[in-house]
Amino acid sequence: MLKLVEIQSLPHSMPRAAAFFDLDKTVIAKSSTLTFSKSFYQGGLINRRAVLRTAYAQFVFLAGGADHDQMERMRAYLSALCRGWNVEQVKEIVAETLHDLIDPIIYDEAASLIEEHHRAGRDVVIVSTSGAEVVEPIGGLLGADRVVATRMVVGGDGCFTGEVEYYAYGPTKADAVKELAASEGYDLARCYAYSDSATDLPMLSAVGHPHAVNPDRALRREALARAWPILDFHKPVRLKQRLPNLSAPSRPALVAAAAVGAAAATAGLVWYASRRRTAAAS
Repeated sequence: MLKLVEIQSLPHSMPRAAAFFDLDKTVIAKSSTLTFSKSFYQGGLINRRAVLRTAYAQFVFLAGGADHDQMERMRAYLSALCRGWNVEQVKEIVAETLHDLIDPIIYDEAASLIEEHHRAGRDVVIVSTSGAEVVEPIGGLLGADRVVATRMVVGGDGCFTGEVEYYAYGPTKADAVKELAASEGYDLARCYAYSDSATDLPMLSAVGHPHAVNPDRALRREALARAWPILDFHKPVRLKQRLPNLSAPSRPALVAAAAVGAAAATAGLVWYASRRRTAAAS
């Protein structure tokens, strides 16, 4: 069964560190949310028109044409689209199709980096704008220690209301990184961050070792100006090819992986929920 890697705390004389990874086009070659559109259609959650629209959105995203305004429109569209979806059904669909859809589009270079950071004793944190129900099991598949992702409001009936509780995007990602560093004892000067998008400049600027991965034009320009390393990830590979002894996980194993990912993500997200409640009460 897939497990999250547990990292031992470093000696008190050496502060802890982490590597923060954006997900889409940084660790995987596509948009994690849009990749599941066909599965959501087959599960009866969306219609053919929605499948075509998400396919177009995927094309725009991959072409590097999704700027801030388009990302905001995409967020509003996806929020409205998922209104009324049963959360448990969504999780089950993701668990059932995770290996077939996500495993083939994981960048080999990113998987190697994750392994290297773990060997160096650093935590690996996925910080993604995509929804938690999608990102958490992907984090489990990748062996991430924590996940920060967008969270939708769930009503008493167990369905999405269409409202966004927490949007992990732009400056909010940087805030998450800083607050997680404070709660986990990470020394940001010793931390690493990886992203493909200029919208993640605040997150990249928050750490001592920022890296631009397959950067869009704006991020490439900033990375060159700031002398940040620019990495080219272009080789998607199945984890099974990297680890020949790893057999394809069964459906129960994938469901368990999703549960483990959710448990790990709780550690990285509970601080934000508690702070929001505190702020609302004050």
